[in-house]
Amino acid sequence: MMIQIPDVLTPDEVAHCRAVLDAAEWIDGNATSGFQAAAAKTNQQLPQDGAAAREVGAIIIQALQANPLFVSAALPRTILPPLFNRYGVGMGFADHVDNAIRRDPSTGQPLRTDLSITVFLSQPEDYDGGELVVEDAYGSHLVKLEAGAAILYPASSLHHVTLVTRGVRTASFFWIQSLVRDDARRALLLDMDVAIQRLSSAVGVADPSVLSLTGTYHNLLRMWAEV
Repeated sequence: MMIQIPDVLTPDEVAHCRAVLDAAEWIDGNATSGFQAAAAKTNQQLPQDGAAAREVGAIIIQALQANPLFVSAALPRTILPPLFNRYGVGMGFADHVDNAIRRDPSTGQPLRTDLSITVFLSQPEDYDGGELVVEDAYGSHLVKLEAGAAILYPASSLHHVTLVTRGVRTASFFWIQSLVRDDARRALLLDMDVAIQRLSSAVGVADPSVLSLTGTYHNLLRMWAEV
């Protein structure tokens, strides 16, 4: 399940985040890579423990936690701190799959990476190339969104970033451990939640059909959630 989440950040928030990031000191993206990633990746990355990453990361997390579509689609249990990368001309990231387990840098606790998310921080007209390409059972999906929008997809997906041929692509990327591990179950719950909202608008929240569907949703969540 791939979900586009528009307007995670407002234009003012994007402008502020970019001002902070553009003034920060970037390092070689392979400073934190394993052997396989280092062979596939050429980009720049922001030091995770730096002031810029912490400030902008906090803005992104707060915005996502207030976004109903993100909460409904991800059912987040734990959100890892956002990372930031930058691709200039000639930079890209070949096909790879994200690590299944990552450690929370603040606690050292190992966390399962159920979902990957990219929040775009450059306008698409500001660079050529740099598309995120995600492979799933239905084929290849090319993603290049407006600044402030996000794409959420299973971390088990094969994906890559195409070479940038003009301009600079700046983005945030990180991972979520969901309350519901299975992607198909998360997709079903999201469909049910959307149906509940639409039905509630049409017939009212107290209608028996709404109450019945809501009860089914929560019963499934009780069975599938890992807390």
